[in-house]
Amino acid sequence: MNGWLWAGQIILAAAFILGGGVKIVLPKDKLHPMMPWVQDLSANAVRGIGAIEVIGGAGALLPWATGIATILTPIAAVGLALVMVGGFITHARRSEFSRTPSNLVLFVIAVLVAIGRF
Repeated sequence: MNGWLWAGQIILAAAFILGGGVKIVLPKDKLHPMMPWVQDLSANAVRGIGAIEVIGGAGALLPWATGIATILTPIAAVGLALVMVGGFITHARRSEFSRTPSNLVLFVIAVLVAIGRF
């Protein structure tokens, strides 16, 4: 079980640190071809979402890996699950149903990590 939880934490960290980092670094007009939903938000909102994702991705892995404040890992996983609910709602509202499977998969992984690490 512990190995599966570690795998989930690594997947969450990689997905959210990379995805969030892209949202922070690239300007909104460069993100639009990959992420059409950014047109609905301000550049600062997109960067804010990216920052939340990077912090959550780091929080899903680092506390448990270092043994410091390990309670932050399941809390971060809950936060990332909520981010995925927001992403799913955004894509569904925009009729971008082909983009929702990744939201669902990451949601399930985040919930399993949260349950397993609490």
